[in-house]
Amino acid sequence: MNCRFCKTNLTDVFIDLGNSPASNSFLTKEQLNEPETFFPLKVFTCPQCFLVQVDEFKKSEAIFNNEYVYFSSFSSSWLAHAKHYADKMQDRFGFDENSFIVEIASNDGYLLQYFKEKNIPVLGIEPSANTAEAAAKKGIESVVDFFGVRLATELAGQQRKADLLLGNNVLAHVPDIKDFVGGMKIILKQGGVITMEFPHLLQLIQNNQFDTIYHEHFSYLSFFTVKQIFESQGLDMFDVEEISTHGGSLRIYAKHAGDDKHPASPNVQHLLDKELAFGISNLDRYKNFQEKAFKIKTDLIQFLIQQKTKGKKVAAYGAAAKGNTLLNYCGIKSDLINFVVDANPHKQNKYLPASHIPVVTESVIKETKPDYVFILPWNIKEEVSQQLSYIKDWGGKFVVAIPGLQIID
Repeated sequence: MNCRFCKTNLTDVFIDLGNSPASNSFLTKEQLNEPETFFPLKVFTCPQCFLVQVDEFKKSEAIFNNEYVYFSSFSSSWLAHAKHYADKMQDRFGFDENSFIVEIASNDGYLLQYFKEKNIPVLGIEPSANTAEAAAKKGIESVVDFFGVRLATELAGQQRKADLLLGNNVLAHVPDIKDFVGGMKIILKQGGVITMEFPHLLQLIQNNQFDTIYHEHFSYLSFFTVKQIFESQGLDMFDVEEISTHGGSLRIYAKHAGDDKHPASPNVQHLLDKELAFGISNLDRYKNFQEKAFKIKTDLIQFLIQQKTKGKKVAAYGAAAKGNTLLNYCGIKSDLINFVVDANPHKQNKYLPASHIPVVTESVIKETKPDYVFILPWNIKEEVSQQLSYIKDWGGKFVVAIPGLQIID
């Protein structure tokens, strides 16, 4: 395998999570007796540009198909984040009814709806037809296609260039990252702004967030590396923020190289210095991550077996992709976790890939009164623990596994 950015041959393994199915390949009851396709989940570190990456074993066209099950609007905290972002962008850059805002990977219109409420023209770009259809019901136009140089050239030819071009949690999802960033250069107006949000590699390493590794995420990104990728396509960073979403993310701000409308913030150099001091450009910093993941694995398995031996019931909440990575790496099945609750009806009445744990509605928690609720999407544990606070009425407790096993009374 060669680096998807700088083409250096890759031999340095960051972590090997074995073989697993695609994280969002949920199963129907009829499919439980059929064979599943497993793909290697081995991650490499590039010794040249320090892009951390997995090979494209599961093609993006197969992942983001017409039955894509992730709908952004089912998380209240994520909607609040999107609304705050829209308000902040309008306040900072003065977007109005004469502006044009384009979101890449716009999903079900969870974010663009807040710009639309401000009467600012918007366009979504979304490869999954079923989520784009949900956006259409909110009155948001979507181009159902994958983004890159080809599509950007088409839209630019239609005079549909963006004053604000944004993408949340999409930069890590693209196999050809140079083509993707090159497309952003084409579709951005002169004087326009790009913002991208993505989980921060530094946080992944510091907080043992190995469960955020799955086949949809082709790259794991530092500011140090993303800055290089953008500069290679004629785009410069002029600001960056560290934000709390997804366990610690970055929001980058980019512009056309040579554009003096947006002066560089000291945040850019500050974060570069922080990453370099951490050792982001030193291969030694990427070693021993496998051992940290293995400790979480053994601690979690021991906990679940202990509860099973005691006759306790353990349920899970959140049929998230990160949860599937964790469960499959640990080899956990439905004999140790009875069921998983998820608010998304597109996941309910299905089964998690490989583990075959059934996905049910929240009412099952109230009916069965489990002793423990294992919160798989630990990044929203506060939201979930508030929503399910009633489990304390029967002595129920919450459990999270990242960055280490923790029982929350």
